[in-house]
Amino acid sequence: MKNLKIYSCSILSIFLMLFSCTKDLDQYPTVQTTSEAVYTSVDGYRSVLAKLYASFAVAGNGRGDADPDMAGATASWGYLRVFFNLQEVPTDEVIYTWAGGDNMEDIQYVKWGASDTWVNAMYYRIYYSIALCNEFLRNVTAEKLTAFDPAERAEIERFAAEARFLRALTYSHAMDLYGHVPFVTEKDPVAAFFPPRIARADLFNYIEQELIAVADLLPEARQNQYGHVSRVAAWALLAKNYLNAQIYTGTARYADCLLYSKKVIDSGHTLHNDYKQLFNADNDKRLNEIIFQIQADVAHTTSWGATTYLVNGPIVGSMQAADYGVISGWNSFRTLREFVSIFNANDKRGDFWTKGQSLDVDDPASSSQGYGMVKFTNLNDDGTYKTDEGLVSTDFPMIRLADSYLMYAESVLRGGGGNIQEALNLVNQIRQRAYKGSAGAITQAQLTLDFILDERGRELFWECTRRTDLIRFGRFTGNTYLWQWKGGTVHGSSVDAKFNLYPIPTTDLTANPNLVQNTGY
Repeated sequence: MKNLKIYSCSILSIFLMLFSCTKDLDQYPTVQTTSEAVYTSVDGYRSVLAKLYASFAVAGNGRGDADPDMAGATASWGYLRVFFNLQEVPTDEVIYTWAGGDNMEDIQYVKWGASDTWVNAMYYRIYYSIALCNEFLRNVTAEKLTAFDPAERAEIERFAAEARFLRALTYSHAMDLYGHVPFVTEKDPVAAFFPPRIARADLFNYIEQELIAVADLLPEARQNQYGHVSRVAAWALLAKNYLNAQIYTGTARYADCLLYSKKVIDSGHTLHNDYKQLFNADNDKRLNEIIFQIQADVAHTTSWGATTYLVNGPIVGSMQAADYGVISGWNSFRTLREFVSIFNANDKRGDFWTKGQSLDVDDPASSSQGYGMVKFTNLNDDGTYKTDEGLVSTDFPMIRLADSYLMYAESVLRGGGGNIQEALNLVNQIRQRAYKGSAGAITQAQLTLDFILDERGRELFWECTRRTDLIRFGRFTGNTYLWQWKGGTVHGSSVDAKFNLYPIPTTDLTANPNLVQNTGY
């Protein structure tokens, strides 16, 4: 099992950096030690790096997100929980029971504004993680490292490459969700100032350059410590950004997406033979397919968000919590009829719970309406489990190989080059696993862009890709594709194109004169 240790090392200069990013006095990390005490040994750097990774998993340093990193009403809402809600809840994959009580109705109905609680929470989580990365990198200079021997310097410089990757990942989320955003790096002063606004296309270029650079500095596939990134993660993130480049920059980059997807495919990673095992408590053993994971462990990463949320939340109605490795269900979310309709009955990925559940959702607050759906569990491979009040040990696969298979195939279909037969073979490998045999194989004629969108839904549901995918295919806003409760109506209605981006929070817009609100808000 994993032995993840999360170190508490939020520092004063991080507070100053975050303040300079947001100017929002309700959002700040706690102060517990100083940089002079931390950056004096390899172990010190390693502990701060652990905090960088942990910023995606937990919201604080104590049990169940206690002793939070940030103050305010959303302090206990960790990065992954909020990211999931913004990427999945507004789509056809999720209907949320407690939307009213959790201030999520506007997210559910695609009606949010610039003061929305969840929109704000994600924005400040992003910039908290960026501030952590910037502070770490500010302490990896030639001058700082003169006190270390060559082997130690090399290790710390590798840590710096990991920090740059994590910052690029976080900025990628900012680019995707908010578009034109504040831009701060380790080269900016640790003092209160107004960060400049970077255009979405320019941020794309910055992220691209960073990922290309760090790919050569990171270890080969599966050669880094568990839970830490390799160069394959950088290639995969490049491919994902290239896949969406036309949205981000106005210029298609499908040939580049294909190139980097192919590098991932040829890196030595392989599909795991059992789909369900990719999402259970033993999924730390699936390094053949999972390229980068957000770690969870009952004993160490005790968050009520992250995968604890994704295991407990979907247990509804007559589902038995013990069957999923926890002690009770939260009756939080189900899925919608439109999403159910893309699955064939023999597709093992479509594990719907229909007993006591209606297919149609006339009342989003009724947990018996909408099929239950299982993806993440806290079960070990042998069916045993360990939990503590529902906390789980299931890692979240932020990047996995199957996504690169599908990106390669989509790039071929969109004119990025490549080989159509290879694309078909890659898709059929995914479907061979899903059907546990050849029954799911498709022909070249069936391999269309519409098919790819559906297959991405079937393979990657609840992995925080759906909103981005629907936008790329022109089906998130407008009325080309309607699902129940899109736009706040029972059968779905058209929504304005402005909702392809979330707004810059009013608090930051008011505080920073360099920022400009996204069109329509």
